[in-house]
Amino acid sequence: MKAPTNDLTELLTQLDPDAEDVQRHLWLIKLMAWLRGDARSVDASHARLTLLLDALQQRPATRGQFQSWWQRLLGTVDATALLADHGFAMRSAFISELAERLRLKLLPGTPETADASTLFALALNHPFDARWLGSLDDALLARLADLLRTDEVKPIPSPGADTPPTAWQAALMEAVDFCTSQIRATGFSPELRLRMSAPARQSGPFHALSAELETLVAAWRENPQQPTPQCQQALQRYVKQLDDCRHAAASVYTHLEAHGISVNLVFQLRQLRERVLRVRALLDCLFSATPHHDTAHLLAHLVNVGQERLSLRALIAANSSMLASKVAERSSKTGEHYITRTRAQYKQMLRNAAGGGAVMSVTTMMKFVVMSMGLSAFWGGFYAGMNYALSFVLIQMLHWTVATKQPAMTAPAMAAKLKELGHPGAIDGFVDEVAHLVRSQVAAIVGNLALVAPMVLLISTALWFGLGRPMIDAATAEHVLHDLTVLGPTALFAAFTGVLLFASSIIAGWTENWFALQRLDSAIRYNPRITAWLGVARAERWATFMRNNISGLSANISLGLMLGLIPAFAAFFGLGLEVRHVTLSTGQLAAAAASLGVDVLRQPVFWWCVGGVVVTGLLNVGVSFYLAFQLALRAHNVTGVQRDNIYAAVRQRLRHRTRSFFWPEPETAAPPASAAPVAPTAVTPTAKDDSAHG
Repeated sequence: MKAPTNDLTELLTQLDPDAEDVQRHLWLIKLMAWLRGDARSVDASHARLTLLLDALQQRPATRGQFQSWWQRLLGTVDATALLADHGFAMRSAFISELAERLRLKLLPGTPETADASTLFALALNHPFDARWLGSLDDALLARLADLLRTDEVKPIPSPGADTPPTAWQAALMEAVDFCTSQIRATGFSPELRLRMSAPARQSGPFHALSAELETLVAAWRENPQQPTPQCQQALQRYVKQLDDCRHAAASVYTHLEAHGISVNLVFQLRQLRERVLRVRALLDCLFSATPHHDTAHLLAHLVNVGQERLSLRALIAANSSMLASKVAERSSKTGEHYITRTRAQYKQMLRNAAGGGAVMSVTTMMKFVVMSMGLSAFWGGFYAGMNYALSFVLIQMLHWTVATKQPAMTAPAMAAKLKELGHPGAIDGFVDEVAHLVRSQVAAIVGNLALVAPMVLLISTALWFGLGRPMIDAATAEHVLHDLTVLGPTALFAAFTGVLLFASSIIAGWTENWFALQRLDSAIRYNPRITAWLGVARAERWATFMRNNISGLSANISLGLMLGLIPAFAAFFGLGLEVRHVTLSTGQLAAAAASLGVDVLRQPVFWWCVGGVVVTGLLNVGVSFYLAFQLALRAHNVTGVQRDNIYAAVRQRLRHRTRSFFWPEPETAAPPASAAPVAPTAVTPTAKDDSAHG
């Protein structure tokens, strides 16, 4: 590798202020790459910059060429686009920005451009650039500012000014003007304006913002190099007006919390907030006592936002966090209804789960009916999915439960309690909740499996006496045993099914949020065409029913269709991916046993299948709970949890009170400090809170 001095000598030799625009831009990219070096040491980059400044100071002719090159560069690119728009979305829509970021990641940029923002992204294209720019000391900044002074450039006309602004100052103020226009446009958009609080709309902060800026610009132009007291007062009024606009926009969040989250609206609000912060940074470069230092920090910030704009993950995480929080909050409230704390609640959970198991026995029979029809992969998967979906919906309407649907709802409830760990005795209370949750889940699984197997055997026996044959023939029974054995890919398929169970809860939360955001319950209740068709009373009942059940219906239907259709689509791509649901697997195993007779109990493969059912249940519940718990932790911003203390407390409970994880303790025991009082009937979910069924 060449020594830095030789690299710099060669670089300065290539400097040509009269070259074509694209060649000047390419030289800038080379210069920034040389200053960056190996992107490891900030001191090394500062040393390279010092070396550059020393070399130019020792070569007056080269220094003049560099200044001419810099002035030509500023004259041929639009610096305002960099200062005002770099890092911001071109369109105020989440999907459009997602597509734009994907384009920026995949398609290369060209230095043949008049857009300073594009050139900036090519020249300062490494996160390290923000570090060395932001840490420049005052001495280096003063030397660099002296080198890059553009006083010789013809300034933008400023009538009445004794000392007109430089081109750089004019670009800064023009960027402030552009950002202000964007802020006002966003504030005037109907999507935000109609959702602001009444006081925010009535005060009209966005109306006055333009007038305050005009006053500031007029006062600033009187003496851009030394702002007058009138200019400082105008600056304070403008900044206060900016803050008023920001607070007015923030009132939209209250509406979103109450009426549903819109990712597009959250995206617009975040853009508006960032625009306000950008204006403050631009004003610091113009009016602060350390403009060089603030300019360096602004450039470092532009590097950072340019890097962030290449991140799809950052965009999704930043703008969907409110939606995730809302989904987790809703799931947390629902999950409380599936955590039993008393013996009465525990017994009610067993009854509800037994009812769900009875319905799933019929689902098992219909699954084999669909398989016997010999349909194509898609239609076989579709009818199988509809079979599952209708069964889940029936269980929801009867207020029964399926065990595997609960973890995605109970996990957010547990994560919400982690926020209380700072209170005295909170860890013991949380361990109590863990015991309640495990016990409730055990009750649900036992209730499901305790009835689905006998009911399948009963149905198979009834078919034997009625039709002269069991639910499935011997060949199908052997195939079932081959599929369900723990020695095959059962564990993988069961874990994948846990992912689908979690996904259905996300679909449920998103659908309920969309339903509330669009105010469809109000439309059903009051829309003249609907009330004329249904009648006022019936429209009222339908609106109430849909509002209370939309989450559960969407979850159940989506889960059923995913269980049926995803294996069909996977087979199309040759993946051979299947689903393993513990209740359905138990029903299929019982059907196979009924077909093969008592002798099947002597076959090792049958007991391998029993082991497969156990593994399926653990993975269905565990994977779904884990994913929902992690989402809830992020949504609630739960960090720094005392995990070691929690794990130790859980182990101690297992050693000394193992029975509490499987059977409720006497009701005379004191309730956990962190648990809110729950009525004995709380585990019998209403239609509104039964989204845990899918």
